Amino acid sequence: MNIRKILTKEVISLDMQGENKEQVIEEMLDMLTAAGKVTNRKAAAKAIWDREKKMSTGMLNGIAIPHGKSDCVDSLVVAVGVHKNGVEFQSVDRQPAHFLIMTLSPANRTGPHIQFLAEISRQLNDASIRDRILGATTKDDVIDILTG
Repeated sequence: MNIRKILTKEVISLDMQGENKEQVIEEMLDMLTAAGKVTNRKAAAKAIWDREKKMSTGMLNGIAIPHGKSDCVDSLVVAVGVHKNGVEFQSVDRQPAHFLIMTLSPANRTGPHIQFLAEISRQLNDASIRDRILGATTKDDVIDILTG
């Protein structure tokens, strides 16, 4: 999977401002909407929140991957956020989330979504990659780190 084709600068934030899970998810939805990646923000939000209600998408090592499936996207879309202070995300290890990866994919397509989640999880499980992303000063840096 070519992450460089999916991940663009307008859907990366190096300075997430939300103070809680709800605010950062809404902030990421705003990024995707402003970038024209979703056709219906309300449907996108419903997909993300429906999935989040089933089980928190807070993982280990400061990673959260809120995701959903909706016909408000034609193909897999991704937003990446870095939260310097971390935000409570009901993570498996009870640690705050610093790395937020939001994905939305069409309701009828599973392949690209699963491929992306596997690739991004592999990348972010490497502590040196997480450290480099936290230290990144430009959005291009983040793209280079995740595609390097």
